[in-house]
Order: sequence, then structure tokens, then C-alpha cells
Amino acid sequence: MSILVVSVSHKSTSVSHLGQLALDSPASAKLAEQLVGSEHIDEAVVLSTCNRTELYASVARFHGALDDATQVLADVAGLRGSELRSLCAVFFDEGAVAHAFSVASGLDSLVIGESQILGQVKGALTLAQSHETVGSVLNSLFQQAIRVGKRVHTETGIGSAGRSLVSAAYQLLTSELGALEGRRVLVVGAGAMAGLAARTAAADGASVTCANRTLSRAERLAEAVGGKAVALSDLAQALSETDVLVTCTGARTFTIGVDDLAGTPVRGVVDLALPADVARDVVEHGVCLVDLDRLVTEQPDAASAQEVEAARALVLEEVSDFLGLRRAAQVAPTVVALRTMASEMVAVRVQELSAEPDAVDYAAALRELFALDPQTVAAVMSPEVGP
Repeated sequence: MSILVVSVSHKSTSVSHLGQLALDSPASAKLAEQLVGSEHIDEAVVLSTCNRTELYASVARFHGALDDATQVLADVAGLRGSELRSLCAVFFDEGAVAHAFSVASGLDSLVIGESQILGQVKGALTLAQSHETVGSVLNSLFQQAIRVGKRVHTETGIGSAGRSLVSAAYQLLTSELGALEGRRVLVVGAGAMAGLAARTAAADGASVTCANRTLSRAERLAEAVGGKAVALSDLAQALSETDVLVTCTGARTFTIGVDDLAGTPVRGVVDLALPADVARDVVEHGVCLVDLDRLVTEQPDAASAQEVEAARALVLEEVSDFLGLRRAAQVAPTVVALRTMASEMVAVRVQELSAEPDAVDYAAALRELFALDPQTVAAVMSPEVGP
């Protein structure tokens, strides 16, 4: 079986197109189940983050699998298959392995070296396992990718700075508005990104309020950062007491517009949601907006060339090792079969020789069976001559 990856990311298309392809966990699981229903695809894992949606598949036929994978993605985005194909990158076998390892290591992220992707890769694998769309091929690939990602962040400088989308966004924001210390920060959402945003703001000295549709989740996050929690239904009141709004819900029906911010003290907005939570025209009313579009173009938290080079060298080493083990595993059944066949042939031939009327001696049998030189057999069979 071969490995195919179809990737739509910030490297291949716009943030708006990525928004069309954004998938939550139930949608990702459903898509993976659709893929394994294809006659060309045996296993599937879907990885969807704020800057990528990718399909990983174990396939029997490249072209048939590629057609099926791009079509299901096109259906999600409401695009024609040909349109979707123009937005994506395709990786196959060795290239697919290298891409998976690079993604897990943060080398393909919007902010190079960010470590949050590692948890997202783990989550994608766990989701596929729970829905039984992953088998030995992709399980092996993802487990190794996770190990490689950990190694890159442990052994190279790329992960030493605690890079993340959140840190990059705050860096852009504070370069214009000043430090977060002493400011009132409202974090909308309660997922991993919101949690990181709340913890970072609190560590920088901000007063943090957490809002979420499920109040209990907001309360847990607020308790962890020494802040307070509000229900999303009380958002208007919360905004009236906010200096900086941070939002990362990813909900398609949730949008904060100019009217919502009018008359509030909000002067800074960090929108890390996909699709976006905040209308872009808020910038026309004196609000500093840092969103994914801006992060794609400015990327203030870039890793050094030396850090990236060291990380890529490690990934290439791991790719070579993984492919070597994979080839060995593919050859192993053939080697076992050949050994078994050879053993059976030897046993048959021994029986044939022993049954001959002109009873051959053991040395003659060896010569006959293995086409050995008579002198070699004689040397082996002769007792050692002492000094």
C-alpha cells in the first residue's frame, strides 16, 4: 500500500478558502469515513487546523484515490473538483512521509516551530482510531510523526522559544498597542487555542475574562488563569469592560461586527478563528486587528535559518530511517516465503537421494544437493589432523 496526502494550507491558498474547508471533529470523522468507503482508499486520517485541512490516506491506486479525495474536499467547500485541485498540494509515498513529519514538527506551520500542531496531529489520529478509519499503515506513520515532532522540539532550537500563533499574534498586537500588562482581555472560546491565549495574557499581567457558549467550560478556563467567566449571551456587557478581545471559536454562525464594538473600549482584536469570528471592517473604526490573514503576511515570530536547517536535517534523517524500515517490512513476507520454499525443496531432495538404490554416502549427498566442489566437501568431512 502507498501513502497519499492531499493538503490545503496557508501555503497553497487564501485564508478565506481555508475557512470554507474548516472542519470540526464530527465533520472530520465523517469525511474520513467517506474516504474509506472509496474502492481506492483503505485508511484515512483528516487533519484540520486553523491553517490547514489535510487528508492522509493509505491507497491501492494513486489516480483513483486522488480523484476521490479531491472530490470529497471539493464537496465540503462547495467547489468543483478542478477548482479544489488548484488550491491543494499533493504528496505521495516518500513525499507524503516527509510532509507528515514536517507538519508534526511545526516546520510547515504558519508560525514556524509552533508546538500546538503536535497535539492536533495526536487528536487527528485518536479521532481516526475511534472511528476505525485507520489501520497499520497510517497508524505507523502518525505514531512516528508524533515521535519525530517531539524529537525536533527537544533536540533543536526551533521549539525553544515557545512559538505559537498566539505568541505571534500578541507580538503584532503589542507592537502597536503596547504591553498587555494591566489591560482587560476577553477571551471568547474554550478550546486549546483559547486556553493558550488566556494563559499567555494572564502571564503577561492582563486581567482575563473567559466567555463561551457552555458557561462551565469558561469557568474552568477562568479558574485556571485566575480570571472570571461569563456566558456568551452576556457578550455585549463583557465587551463594554474589555480593552483587548481575543476570539477563536471557529463557529460558522458567530460573527462580531462593527456595531458590536461601537461604544466599547475595545481597541485591539486578535482573531485566530477559522472561519473568522470578527468582521475585517472593524479596522476602519480605529481597532487594531490581528487575524490569520495578517499573520500569513507578516509572521513576526519567525525561526532563524539555523534552527530551521537543523530541524529539517533531523526530519530527513527520520524519513530515511522510516522508509528503510517500511521497505524491510514489505520485503519480510517474501523472504520468509523464499526460505520456506527453499527448506521444503531441500527436504524433498534429501528424501529423493536417500531413496536411490545406489545408497550414496553423506558426503556425496552434500555434493549433489548443493553442487559443491568435491575437495571442499572432503575438507569439511575430514577429521582435523593434530600437530
